[in-house]
Amino acid sequence: MGHARRRFLNLPSIMVVALFGVGGSVTVMCDTSLSKAAPRATAGGVASGPKDAATSRYDWLQFDGDPRHSGNNDLEITLGRSTVASLSRRFQATLPAVADGAPVYLASISTSAGVRDVLFVTTTAGHVVALDAQTGATLWSKQYGAGACKVNQGSWPCFTTSSPAIDPGRAFVYTYGLDGKVHKLSVADGTETTQRGWPEVVTLKAFDEKGSSPLVFATAHDGTTYLYAAQGGYPGDNGDYQGHLTAIDLSSGAQKVFNTQCSDRAEHFVEAPGTPDCGARQSAVWARAPVVYDPASDRIYLVTGNASYDPPAHGWGDSILELDPDGSGVNGGPLDSYTPPTFKTLQETDDDLGSTAPAILPTPAGSSVARLALQSGKDGKIRLINLSNLSGAGGPGHTGGEVFVMPVPQGGGVLTTPAVWTEPRSGSTWVFVTNASGIVALNLALDARRVPRLTVAWERPEGGSSPLVANGVLYYAGNNVIRALEPTTGKPLWSDASIGSIHWQSPIVANGALYLTDGSSRLNAYFAPRRASTSVSSK
Repeated sequence: MGHARRRFLNLPSIMVVALFGVGGSVTVMCDTSLSKAAPRATAGGVASGPKDAATSRYDWLQFDGDPRHSGNNDLEITLGRSTVASLSRRFQATLPAVADGAPVYLASISTSAGVRDVLFVTTTAGHVVALDAQTGATLWSKQYGAGACKVNQGSWPCFTTSSPAIDPGRAFVYTYGLDGKVHKLSVADGTETTQRGWPEVVTLKAFDEKGSSPLVFATAHDGTTYLYAAQGGYPGDNGDYQGHLTAIDLSSGAQKVFNTQCSDRAEHFVEAPGTPDCGARQSAVWARAPVVYDPASDRIYLVTGNASYDPPAHGWGDSILELDPDGSGVNGGPLDSYTPPTFKTLQETDDDLGSTAPAILPTPAGSSVARLALQSGKDGKIRLINLSNLSGAGGPGHTGGEVFVMPVPQGGGVLTTPAVWTEPRSGSTWVFVTNASGIVALNLALDARRVPRLTVAWERPEGGSSPLVANGVLYYAGNNVIRALEPTTGKPLWSDASIGSIHWQSPIVANGALYLTDGSSRLNAYFAPRRASTSVSSK
């Protein structure tokens, strides 16, 4: 491992860290201390139990934990700086196919095997698998496979890199199927809901439109919870895809569609020359978080890659788009938008702005910008954006207006989701963004005019996938290794080099355990010892 290079550190201000992602039998150790039901809370979401109680259990219901997808687990109390070095692998469970995303987790639910902590994963082949989080045993599995679906109607079976989401009511898990639908299943046994619009159609041309991003949800100010599914294109950027978001009202099953090309038409398109279709094509929504929700404004933000930027023709390539939580905009377009002045070059060079999602940042006291987000992309730049006025022009359809722009210090583009963390003692805020060229920490401060800006604090050369912070420890995975670092210095705390390759896979921490899927079709689980354990083997 390389050594952290310290440059500049100003703890009272806001910190940002950047990294870039890469493109049977089960052996278990039993710990009976986790078999009893206990109060629960939801990481980053609505608490269903006291998070500060010593016995509290919590859930991890969606990618990166909360509707902002901050990647910050502020409920973990067992696994931290003092215990992370003692992590050891409890099991390595074989999956029916690669799960190229992140697991979700539900504590203490009733299953046919009894009360269990359960992990859910979605595989590239369309399986949704429920596994015992303590042993790795499969509790149930369903598959919504490719069937006759072939990528761009060629020879390769369709696939997905989506991740599941668990309903905030804890009774259902949602998964993307290769039939172009989102399926709603009982968490207990996988029984599917087939009424009130379910399963929900999210694309009519799954052979051209890939479900790449995780399923995520947010609850709006009016109390309505929406599930979001986004579509992009398959590798190679071929075929007739427009890139769109489907927002599903979980209380009614009603849905709205926002197309990033032909945005004046809120409908699912079919393949040309069918009807309805859009003449513009190959815009994509494919970031690890398809949308981020800002509770301060009650708005969602999505980012596009590829295709034309042509607002008069309702085309929004390589842009950040602001929408209402139900997925609607205004006058056939978004509520607001940000587009880099270099949008033509981004399209010509395939340097998608939408390779990553915005990271919503707390702003320092006295900042001239009240609501701030960090946005990167495949072009190797990091931008600070004013969420209250994306382009600075007071509405959609304008270019430029960034608060601050700098190159990614270690070089290369960013294809992963940042994690945002507030350091408890100083109140400073850090953001961790992954990059194949390494990990770099940036300090968010104010210049003489009180305008936010970034400076380098520390960096390391080891890259990886989307990071996570839990109880003061930074986790991220790269090919064949998962690491834990001290977030304020980059100092290594722990690592394990027994995992497989990593693409979009990213870790979660839940109730004292670390979980990660890999490119060898496995789910890896690590626990720190808490009491005497018994080693058993399951074949």
